[in-house]
Amino acid sequence: MGELKRLVIHCTATPERREVTSAEIRHWHCDPVSKGGRGWKQVGYADMIHLNGDIENLVKYDEDDEVDPWEVTNGAKGYNSNSRHVVYVGGLDKSGNAKDTRTAAQKAAMGKYVRAFLREHPHAAVCGHRDLPGVQKECPSFDVRRWMEAESI
Repeated sequence: MGELKRLVIHCTATPERREVTSAEIRHWHCDPVSKGGRGWKQVGYADMIHLNGDIENLVKYDEDDEVDPWEVTNGAKGYNSNSRHVVYVGGLDKSGNAKDTRTAAQKAAMGKYVRAFLREHPHAAVCGHRDLPGVQKECPSFDVRRWMEAESI
């Protein structure tokens, strides 16, 4: 499809401390609209970082610099054929407002994930969903660039 140019970080936009399963993600994204889903052919994320820091692969991919057709996820319109999308569980406070709800385990796992991604793809950029042009969301509910600077990534 295209050369891998970026890693986009997302949140599930769920309340803090509420776990999300891959089955829920698949329902939200792939079930027909008539059944409460979006009717997409593929989920929006390649990997999901759970509250306990476990990383679950949702869409198989190889580690080359090409996004193959089976690797395309629906994370951000216009940025799917050349990006990998990773999501952490959370992103909202109990009232539904954007909030960085990452647990210590999620932050540690995300740091390892991003570092490993950049070792494999040093030419690629890392950004939050909200950092993409035209996006009108607060996702992932934290400033990715500032976090990376603080973590020396």
